Amino acid sequence: MTHIPTDSAPDIPAAKVASSSAPLQLSEEHHLCPGCGHPVAWRLLLEVISELELERRAIGVVGHGCYTNIVRLADVDFLQCLHGRAPAVATGVKRVQPQAAVFTLQGDGDMASEGLQEVLHAAGRGERITCIMLNNGVFGDTGGQMTAATVVGQRTKTSLDGRDPASHGHPIPVADLVARLPGSVYVARGAVNNAGSIARTKRYLRRAFELQMEGAGFGLVEVLTMCPTGWFVATPEGPDYLEDRFEPTFPVGELKTA
Repeated sequence: MTHIPTDSAPDIPAAKVASSSAPLQLSEEHHLCPGCGHPVAWRLLLEVISELELERRAIGVVGHGCYTNIVRLADVDFLQCLHGRAPAVATGVKRVQPQAAVFTLQGDGDMASEGLQEVLHAAGRGERITCIMLNNGVFGDTGGQMTAATVVGQRTKTSLDGRDPASHGHPIPVADLVARLPGSVYVARGAVNNAGSIARTKRYLRRAFELQMEGAGFGLVEVLTMCPTGWFVATPEGPDYLEDRFEPTFPVGELKTA
């Protein structure tokens, strides 16, 4: 898969990013582990929904994972479904409410391991929804087991010596697969490990929602997030680990644009 180059994003001072609550954010407290990247991705999602004035039209669908904590911290309507089935449920919501801004929020365990068929078929049908996968390479909510997106050499609770292709197979690049399907119109992969990546990821999310509201078709944004606890690394090492270990397997950028 050839990645489309993207323009560089200016650095954003950390104090500015963290100095105030995002629109639609009900609380700054969460129970996730120190250094987790999920809350940063949540903030970007809520900012995009607010800036596009979709507050009253947004409907999110979540499965089961650490990311599900967003439902009690965000002033957005959510539905929860069985593990991996969010794209199917979102399809039903969008067809009943075609003017709604329908999105799924899933982890890599949820989307890549439990529900790969759901996202591929939704993309193949060209459903006018936006799917978001927060990828940290572990089933964090159930203890840190290996997922279909765990990178080669990555330690998890079920691959203590690191993922071995001979024993465990290779990681599945969900975004790359979706980008090959004619029904998808926008596919991008971002990260939240530094200010520049955060700014680019927000642009990807915004573009995906814009295209959905234009009726263009299926969109997917994968977001690489930190999980120091699941990676067996110190909290401050999380951002560098993501860049060094995840980005070579899952390069960031726009994979498909309308």
